[in-house]
Amino acid sequence: MRISLVGPTHPYKGGGARHTTELAHRLAERGHEVVVESWRAQYPERLYPGRQTVEAPEGAPFPATRRDLAWNRPDSWWRAGRRIGRDADLAVLAVLIPQQAVPYLGILAGMRGRARSLALCHNVLPHERGPADTALMRALLRRTDAVLAHSPEQARLARGLAGPGADVRTAALPPHPPTAPGGTGPAPAPPGGRRNRLLFFGIVRPYKGVDVLLRALAHGAPPQVGLTVAGEFWGGSAQRLRALAGELGVAERVEFREGYVPAEEIPALFAAADAVVLPYRTATATQNVWLAHEHGLPVVATRAGALPEQVADGVDGLLCAPGDPADLAGALARLYAPGEVERLRAGVRAADPAPVWDAYVDALTAPSA
Repeated sequence: MRISLVGPTHPYKGGGARHTTELAHRLAERGHEVVVESWRAQYPERLYPGRQTVEAPEGAPFPATRRDLAWNRPDSWWRAGRRIGRDADLAVLAVLIPQQAVPYLGILAGMRGRARSLALCHNVLPHERGPADTALMRALLRRTDAVLAHSPEQARLARGLAGPGADVRTAALPPHPPTAPGGTGPAPAPPGGRRNRLLFFGIVRPYKGVDVLLRALAHGAPPQVGLTVAGEFWGGSAQRLRALAGELGVAERVEFREGYVPAEEIPALFAAADAVVLPYRTATATQNVWLAHEHGLPVVATRAGALPEQVADGVDGLLCAPGDPADLAGALARLYAPGEVERLRAGVRAADPAPVWDAYVDALTAPSA
């Protein structure tokens, strides 16, 4: 099959770009003829206030990549649509935020129905929604031939927007961890022994519950245990969280490592921790469980979204209620019971990505019903 995959790739950073690139490789390995239609200007700064690009690729670049799309150039949307309609059997549109519906509708108009289309929704709707998000996604999903969602909950949301009889598929989000240039294979397991440090990793936004984690740290973890919060802080969250840490009396125990963490710095960051903590209020799927397990670390997570499917409670991590500092504090206290860090670490197994990717590619390329 001839497939045009529309989405971010290097030099863009983060999970969306890594997913697009790895998906292109996986499709090509199946014998499909794949072209990536990517962006030279993906978002206006107000929609993505953090650093958008990196110099070094976070995985093997896909050779058949065109970088012509720009959020502020409707002519680039039309040109891409004309190419796809002429050269592809299937157009896969990677949807990371609802505002992308506007250029994607332009691409679909340029295609003129000459190729099938599928909206690959990383989130059907954002965790923190704006006033136009639902209308934008409804308009896009009703124009595509199929939708791929990453959980049953997200699939139900997509069906509600796409309308009766919509072809909505579900497949778990596969692992696509960042890889430093020249890096291959899974990360080595950390050496034994406690480090008395927890790690939160990723973009810091309100729905991810770092404020809940700070409250739990103050009341559940032993006083010698510290926390590293590593990632980009959006919307003034760094100042608010620093102030909260001071109010709770844990400021000296918390390291705020602001800014994007390059792939080559990730192993040392994870090796310094006993566990990764994901205190999300809401979730769909996350790469951070895969990433923690690849580095040999257990995960303390909430029962939000697909997290309970990724973390085996009491085996390779601990689960607690979302948005509940007391329950998270209890989980941290259990984590630091004598011998528990070591026991959970022994239960961690790095995921085998092949079966997950096989199921994902099967769902994506299946003919429409």
